[in-house]
Amino acid sequence: MTDNLPAPLSAYFAAKNRHELDAMLAPFAEDAVVKDEGATMTGHAAIRDWMVETTRKYAVTVDVREVAIAGENVKVKALVSGNFPGSPATLGYDFKLAGGRIARLAIG
Repeated sequence: MTDNLPAPLSAYFAAKNRHELDAMLAPFAEDAVVKDEGATMTGHAAIRDWMVETTRKYAVTVDVREVAIAGENVKVKALVSGNFPGSPATLGYDFKLAGGRIARLAIG
């Protein structure tokens, strides 16, 4: 299903599944915003810290199941497996792209 993803999202999910932090961060704009688990992270430093912590804590892998693209907005449904209660679980990833980079990501 990742064939349907815009390049920045394909790169993000591939790196996430390899747990490669620098490659996970690379598709994000410098001033990107991520919302996850009730917290908001803004900018590369905060997003990297979030990636480090969630990768250490959950060690997730993501299997993209559905992709809906509406201009710069991309909604992804994925089966997420890892070290968390209820694994695996289907999660939604709402992305906004700008200038070929991820400008916003909300997970829930």
